Amino acid sequence: MDPVTLQVMVGALRAACEEMGVVLVRSAHSANIKERRDASTAIFDAHGEMAMQAEHIPVHLGAMPAAVEAVREQDPEEGDAWVLNDPYRGGTHLPDITVVSPVHVEGELAGYAASRAHHADVGGRIPGSMPADSRRLDEEGVVLEPTRLVRRGELDREVLGRIVERMRGPSQRVADLRAQLAANRAVGLRGAAYAGSDRQARRGRAGGERRAGGARGGSGAAAAGTC
Repeated sequence: MDPVTLQVMVGALRAACEEMGVVLVRSAHSANIKERRDASTAIFDAHGEMAMQAEHIPVHLGAMPAAVEAVREQDPEEGDAWVLNDPYRGGTHLPDITVVSPVHVEGELAGYAASRAHHADVGGRIPGSMPADSRRLDEEGVVLEPTRLVRRGELDREVLGRIVERMRGPSQRVADLRAQLAANRAVGLRGAAYAGSDRQARRGRAGGERRAGGARGGSGAAAAGTC
């Protein structure tokens, strides 16, 4: 890959990550995400390796690859989105909920979009879900192992309901999770747009080559007629 193409790709990935963050912050309802911006976004390749991260919360991004790997172990399908916060599966503390979505372009797995956000409450003994004297993990709140929240593009409302009914402010939890889903979808839309642009560019190059070939052929025929 030549240096120019590399820099173009780096810029595109960085812009996609930043766009994810903007969508998440603008769509969220809680002050934790909308005002404090306690959230992070990243893009991973098809093997689960981080390809780009936005300049958000470093501690989120350090643990995020393990969360993506935990979702990859579930064999996610196109159109899925998975949610988790289990510290033993790539989470941090329980209020940091991660949403991971496989990104497919033209039917092939291109990578994964991941967003992590600090939710204002995830249940537990006290509001805010961070008791200083807890002795067990479940005292801090709901522990989510990798759970499919969206199946083939359709939100599983039953699963969503079971998750948020154990948390305080369930309507706000729903809104913030939807904001994370929207942020992840932004990568898929951008990938589809890139693929469409690439197809047009290839068709343009092919058409130019055909026209150039025809022009050369015509010049040769004219020269032969002159002789």
